[in-house]
This record gives sequence, structure tokens and C-alpha cells, in this order.
Amino acid sequence: MLKPQACHFDSIKTILPLKQPFLHGSVFPFSSRPPWFNKARNSSKLVIFTRNIKAVSTETEKTVGVKATVTVKQTLSSMANLGPSRGFDDIQDLLGRTLLLELVSTELDPRAGGEKETIKGYAHQVSKVKDEVKYEAKFEVPADFGEVGAVLVENEHHREMYLHEIVLDGFHNGPVNVKCASWVHSKFDNPQKRVFFTNKSYLPWETPSGLKKLREEELKVLRGDGQGERKWFDRIYDYDVYNDLGDPDNDLSKKRPVIGGKQFPYPRRCRTGRPMCDTDPVSEKRTSVLPYLPRDEVFSDVKLLTFSINYLSCLFQGMMPSLAGAITDAHRGFSCLTDIDRLFNEGIKLPFEENKGFLKSVIPRLIKTITSADDVLRFEPPPTFRKDKLFWTRDEEFARQTLAGCNPFGIRLVTEWPLESKLDPKIYGPSKSAFTKELIESQINSYMTVDEAIKQKKLFILDYHDWFLPYVEKVRGVEGTTLYGSRTLFFLNPDETLRPLAIELTRPPMNGKPVWKSVYTPSWNSTDVWLWRLAKAHVSAHDSFHHHMISHWLRSHCCTETYILAAKRQLSEMHPIYQLLHPHFRYTMETNVLSRQFLINADGIIESNLNPSKYATELSSLAYGQEWRFDHQGLPADLISRGMAVEDPSAAYGLRLAIKDYPFANDGLILWDALKQWISDYVNHYYPKASFVESDEELQAWWKEVRTVGHVDKKDEPGWPDLRTPQDLIQILTTIVWVCTGHHASVNFGQYAYSGYVPNRPTIARTNMPDEDPSEEQWNHFLENPEAALLECFPSMIQAAKVMTVVDVLSCHSPDEEYIGETIQPSWAENPDIKAAFDRFHGRMVELERIVDQRNGDKNLKNRSGAGIIPYEYLKPFSEPGMTGKGVPNSISI
Repeated sequence: MLKPQACHFDSIKTILPLKQPFLHGSVFPFSSRPPWFNKARNSSKLVIFTRNIKAVSTETEKTVGVKATVTVKQTLSSMANLGPSRGFDDIQDLLGRTLLLELVSTELDPRAGGEKETIKGYAHQVSKVKDEVKYEAKFEVPADFGEVGAVLVENEHHREMYLHEIVLDGFHNGPVNVKCASWVHSKFDNPQKRVFFTNKSYLPWETPSGLKKLREEELKVLRGDGQGERKWFDRIYDYDVYNDLGDPDNDLSKKRPVIGGKQFPYPRRCRTGRPMCDTDPVSEKRTSVLPYLPRDEVFSDVKLLTFSINYLSCLFQGMMPSLAGAITDAHRGFSCLTDIDRLFNEGIKLPFEENKGFLKSVIPRLIKTITSADDVLRFEPPPTFRKDKLFWTRDEEFARQTLAGCNPFGIRLVTEWPLESKLDPKIYGPSKSAFTKELIESQINSYMTVDEAIKQKKLFILDYHDWFLPYVEKVRGVEGTTLYGSRTLFFLNPDETLRPLAIELTRPPMNGKPVWKSVYTPSWNSTDVWLWRLAKAHVSAHDSFHHHMISHWLRSHCCTETYILAAKRQLSEMHPIYQLLHPHFRYTMETNVLSRQFLINADGIIESNLNPSKYATELSSLAYGQEWRFDHQGLPADLISRGMAVEDPSAAYGLRLAIKDYPFANDGLILWDALKQWISDYVNHYYPKASFVESDEELQAWWKEVRTVGHVDKKDEPGWPDLRTPQDLIQILTTIVWVCTGHHASVNFGQYAYSGYVPNRPTIARTNMPDEDPSEEQWNHFLENPEAALLECFPSMIQAAKVMTVVDVLSCHSPDEEYIGETIQPSWAENPDIKAAFDRFHGRMVELERIVDQRNGDKNLKNRSGAGIIPYEYLKPFSEPGMTGKGVPNSISI
């Protein structure tokens, strides 16, 4: 990782050097706040107005005195100098007219037959401690008003406010709690009042009569009408295709196809409503600012001040141009292996010029000074490199990382022989693999035949042949990269470790040349040893693509956005299933917006630094169309689909693993089982009868929309479970929560450990194999200096520096991270049965921590312990902030 610098955010001053904050939908390139937030407030004091303003009922019957305490989080926007509007807001505070609250009864008016009239009252400010401002309002509530089920809020300020919670005190049955955790827009932006329901959960048919209409209307607001460009303060969730990755109006070479549809099937993303490009009417215009995001999906100020958005925004807008300025030759490679080590020892001098020191003031963790200068970027050696500088050269480590590295989803069992392609042989050449029985049996020293090895489940493969082969010719047309179809075969040793046997690289017929195939094996002569190392570099680059764009982006980030959109549109915030899922959706949509803007966009980090180049997203679409199924996203089903496990009622968790020492699977199955038990307790509490699931209109609408709108391109394909019984619901929910937690953690937080040292896991292979139709000069160059040939194949210096910088940030935990099973949600805490179930779940997470430590200390588990090996902790539930190599967050928050 990048060497840490003291990074304290004890006050707002930390963020102020960022002169142009990062804003969704504004003209400011670095703001995530409204347009009026462009200056820091120089000096102001919040006036505490102590006069009580009571809302008095016109009824003559007995009333109950109720005090509402509203907690507002002090935010960057509330501390900004707003000019005239700031003065108006201060006057509103003085008058005690900051927030208008309306109490909503759960009961209908028996006389009028409709909803009871709300009881209104203005809240006035009473205190300010650190970042919390307290407001109070007093009400006289008639005895027959009934239980309060919701609070309507109107923000009288000219700026938005972040409401944390509302507590109503004075009722005989104790306080009524309303968890808000939401931005409330100014009435001058949108006159529509905000609705906050109490923490109680209600299935649709249980909804109190006085809240039914409000429940339905709130969902209509969140769905919107699908028209027009969204405003920054909107809370509207709608669907669109990925037509915003290109930028043809700026550069025609950045035109990209629409991802999502018949040609390129894909999950849907959130609609912004931005206008179409002038040069391409099917592509959405891009700007230098982040596109629209529903307001409550934006990072909190805590996350802004402490970690992610500022690191990422400065990384993409500041650091990357600085790196390009420091390394002017984009194709310049490393001249020797010690050049790579210099990234850790000496660093890269960044030409900040006028902005010298800017990045350090904003993201000090990324900058480490060597002398008194403040413009040197020096990387922290990853833990793998610190333990064993030669780890990347070892074949056993190359194989081990398929089970315990940052992409444990690529490896699969070989179930048939010979290996054959499913592609059209008339276009791509003979379908049969170049792997022969004789070659493979010679590699396993006649220990057994290939047929016996397959029968005994001893052969495993990384198979990127059919995915890549159709794109080889296209990718080779891009300067500075190349591509092959590849297959890599492994043998399972008696000690449960894997041994790489052979690599097959294939080039289809192209440019008048016939198909080219070559097989490489571990060897004991110099020439073949270096060819083997080069072949491993190509396979590592292929697996890096699979990791970044399929295991990571597609299966976790991209697909989860569809679950969020459907839940927000179809499940009321009062719905118990919404309340179960909500913690697992935190920050995901903003993270995805950042990815669309900087990572998977045209010429972004992915296209510039991974082998498929500008075809990267197309290839992930190909993988989605060919292989993605919802019912394979849960861990047990995923393992079974790859042949890595079979069902066995006598085995732990009902599965018998093909490789007993499979760290990801072993730890993951404990987490999966604990999640499923917790979700089972939760679902069975609310759905004691199967008929309850089928009759839940909101739930059925949510699941239908996930399939028919979010994944419309695959709606008629197999893999979609029915939703008829509590067991169906439990399986669906456990799958979604697993993807947001264990799946994502296993592919995210080990990125720097394995990709932070270029030779171990190059993200791109830039040159063809030396023996592919070589000229005499090329072949002699390889023979004379094989190390130079390998370094030329590795990423360039600028590519390596960019990837290392990005994965460093992405591998870190934010200080406000919420970990799986750590903190109970307010609505769960108010229900004794749910609270007891969560406590049991928390206990199992604590136990998983202990089990992981125990396993990592077991010398018999050679895939997770041994000389020079870092322990496998990616599914260890809890963590400290920073780069720790452990911790499973509740959500995909980075």
C-alpha cells in the first residue's frame, strides 16, 4: 500500500484546501454538495433560541404534552458561507422557524372517514455540541389522536439539512423513535414535505389505516415519472442502460457502444436523465462533474471528511494527471526488476508546480516525503513482498493464489477430456485444445492417467479461452497491448496444494495467418523457464481482467445496483425486508457512479491498464450474457457450479469441497451459514405462513422488478427462483446479502497485497510471446536478454503506478465502516425477537474471528500458512480503519 502519513480529520479544516468540492450535477468538479456550497464559512455562530413554540390542538379534550427532539448533523454545507441566504436562515433560526414538524396518526378520523389532521409545530434550536445541533418542538397531542406513525418535515432553510433522528417524548408507552439518516431538501428547492416513518416495521396488510395512503404516496415519489433530467436534491430511483461510458462529443475515439440490450446484455444502472450527445444520439452526455445520484445515496460527511470520496476524487482528478506529468512516456517500461523496487524505496517525483503540496494537504495518506519536499509519491511494499521478495517467481504461489488470492472465483474443476472450445471452428480454428494426455501425464510423472485424475477430481483449470478469443484481433489493433485465449491446468497434490501443469495460449486465424497455439510447461532448461514465466504473466493479466471486471465489478457492484433500485421503488421504508436489506446497500450507488466516471469509462483506469483495453466492458457483457445466473451467486451454488464442491448432507454445511484446503470456501461457508440462519430467523418472524410471502404485494413487485427491469436482458432465462414461500425468500435474501458482504470483501481488500507488486499480478501483457511467429531479431533479443523481454511484457511504469495507486485506496477501510454483525439497526433493536436473533448472529461473527485465527495457525493448512505466506483473513468479520487485509463491511462501500 502507499505509505501512510498522519491523516487526522479532527476538524473541518482538513478538507478546506479542497477549493472545488466534488458535486453531483453542479459545475464544480470536486464537490458532492449543492451549488451554494463553494466557500467555507469564515466565521459564524449558531444562535440558540430558547423560546418554546408549542403546537396547540384546537380540540377541547384532554391532551398530552409531547416534546420532539430533532438531531441534525452539522455538515460541510451547513458551515458554508451562503451569502444572503445564510442571513435569511439565521433569521429563521432566531424566529424558531427552522423545521416545521407534523405528527401523523396511525388512525383514521372516525368522523371524517379520512386521515386525521396532523399536529404541527416549529422546532427551534436548543444546543450545538461538536457536529450535532439539537432542535426541539412541543406539541399538545389529544388523548384520542392515536399512536404517532410518521413525522412530516418541512425545511424552512434555503439549504438542505441532514436529519439524524427524531425522538418524541411524553407518551405513556415511552418515547417514539424515528431514525431519519437523510438529507432534507429546502422547501425553496422542492415544496414537497419529507416523510419519516417511525422505527416500527409493517408488512403491507399490517399498515395502520392512517398510514396506508402515505406509504403508497412515498413510493410514488421515489419512483418518479421517468421524465426529464434529475436535480441534485431529487430522491428518484429509475433505470437506464450503460450509455454514459463514452465521450464522443469530446473525442470521437471515445465513442462506446450502449451496454445493456440485445447485443450487449447487462444489468441496469440508475437513470440520470442527462441529454444525449450531439455526435451520438444514443449516448448520454458526460461532464466533468459526477452525474445525478439519489440524494440519500451520496456519501455522508463523515466519509467525505475521513476517506473515500476525497481520496478517490483527488486520485482521479489530481494524482493521475500528476503521474502522467512525472512519467511523460506512456510506453516506458521498467529497465530492470530493481526499477520496480524503487517505487517503494525512492518513489516518483510529482511535478505539482503551482499546486505543489495540494494533494498532500488533501490526501496525506497518499504522499510520503523522502526529504523536506512534499511532492514525492512513495509506495508501501505490499505484505506479500515484505515477507518474500521472490514470492512472485514460485509456481506453487501462482497456484495458491487461485484459492487464497484476490480472485478465488476463477478456478474450476475439469470434468471432461479432451478440452474443447464452443466457438465456431470455421472462424476460430480447431476446437480441440492443444493439451494432450501424454503431455499432462508426463507433467504428473505418471502418478496417474488423465482419466483417473478427472475421475478423482484432481485436475483444475483457469479457462479464459472462449471469452477472449473473439476479441484477440480487435484488442491487438490497440497500441500497447495484445491478447490470447488461454487455458491453465493445475493438479491437486496429496497435501491439498495445487501444482501448475501447463498453459495454453491461442491466437485465432487473423491477418492472413493461420491459428497459432502453443503449450508451455514448467521446465528445467533456461529457454523454456523464461517462456513459462512469460506465459504466466499473460495468464495473470487474464485473471486480473476476470477479477476486476467480472468477479468484482459485474457480480458485486453492478448487479447490486439493480437490487437497490428495485428495493427503493417497491419496498416501503416500513417494510421489514427493506429494513433488513438497507444496511447492505450503503454507499454502493455512489461508489458505482465514481466507477462509471473514472474506472470503466472510455480511456479510464480499466481501459488504460487492462488487456482488453476499450473492449473491457463489452467482454464483461459477454460474461454476463453467457454465464451469469442469479441462483449461482450464493456461495454454495457458486462452488457447485464451478465443480469446487458437491452436495453432501453428511459434510459441514451440506457441502463436500473438491479441495479441502480452500481458504475462501472454508471461511466463506461459515459466514454464509451464519447469514442464512440470521435471515431465516428474521424472515420466519415476519412470515410464519407461506401465504404471507405470496400475498405481500410490495415484496412480489420488488422481486419481479429485479428480474424484469433490473435484469431485463435475462428475464426469460433460467436461474430466477420463484418467490412463493419463506424458504424462497430466505435463499434470495441470503444470496443478495452474501454478494454485498462476503463476496465483495473477498475480491476487494486483498487487491494491494497481490497487485501492489507488478511482477506478481500484472494487469496487462503488452507484448506477444517471443515464439509467436518471431523474426530472427526478435528471437535473438529474447535469447540475449530474457529479463528485458519479461519487463517489456509487464505494464509500463505509468500503468503500474496508476494501478498501484488505485488498488491502494480501494483496499482500505474507511473510519466510518460498518462491519457485518457489528451494530444492530434501530428497527431491529425495538423488536425483542429480532434483537435476540441479531445477538446470536453477532456471536457467530465473533466465533468466526476465532476460527480464522485458528486456521491461519494450523501448519497443515498449507494454502493459508507457511514460509513467506500472508494469512488468509479477507473473510474475518471485523477490522480497524486502513489497509488491514481483513474485515467484511456490511455493504459495497468502496
